Amino acid sequence: MEISVTTADGTRLTARRTGHGVPVVLVHGSAGGLDSWDPVTSLMGDAFELWVYARRGYAPSDGCRRPKTYADDVADLRAVLAAAGGPAHVVGGSYGGTVALHAASAGGVPIRSVALFEPPLFASGAAAAAALDGFRSLLEAGDVAAAARLFAADVARVPEQIIAALTEAGAGPPDPAQDAAAAAEAVGCLHDLEAMAADTDEVRRWSALDVPVLLMQGGQTWAPMPATMDALADALPGAARTVLPGQSHFAPHTAPEMFAEALCRFLREQQ
Repeated sequence: MEISVTTADGTRLTARRTGHGVPVVLVHGSAGGLDSWDPVTSLMGDAFELWVYARRGYAPSDGCRRPKTYADDVADLRAVLAAAGGPAHVVGGSYGGTVALHAASAGGVPIRSVALFEPPLFASGAAAAAALDGFRSLLEAGDVAAAARLFAADVARVPEQIIAALTEAGAGPPDPAQDAAAAAEAVGCLHDLEAMAADTDEVRRWSALDVPVLLMQGGQTWAPMPATMDALADALPGAARTVLPGQSHFAPHTAPEMFAEALCRFLREQQ
């Protein structure tokens, strides 16, 4: 069921509800959207009521009227949690994991637990600010492909050989619909960068979280993500931790069964 959720500042979000049981809200990462979690949620609907939504800045939800902050993302997640009927488990992937951290530490947000898959905390603050102006300039010049490459290389730190392989896999004849979708996703990434640049890379601030936490990562994800996850684990000594062998930052798509199994095991333990 597709649902329209209106946030405190009037932003309209599009959400989708499937399955039955305890509610679980999944928050997508940068360059994602309403379908980002499909490979995983298709394996979980028999056990939970699943809520996904397109974050502000990502179609079909409303765009951003001003530079975005994580406070906006937290307010939006709060509105989705209210639509879900109260306390829910929250799963955040990549940028969505940072949103989940901010929400769980905000106080008064009805969260049962958080499962975090590789939040890019290393890319917050000065690191994101350094990329923001260049990314915005490329978008204004209409060079979406170069902007996407900058985001992958300078923000997500994807190794060059992986970027080249992804570029080659996506090569083909011109596709106006695909080009329009890529341009729209790039605008969403711009607003994510705004929030990241306004944030800090201090990891110890999360040590006061008082809900159960699962830290998930791919066993083959590139640096500096492994060190970031180690630092987060040090800040959250009570957190459970799962490493998905042979996987990387793309694990929800390359190994959805493995991802869903680890996630469901944690969520069942919280019932």
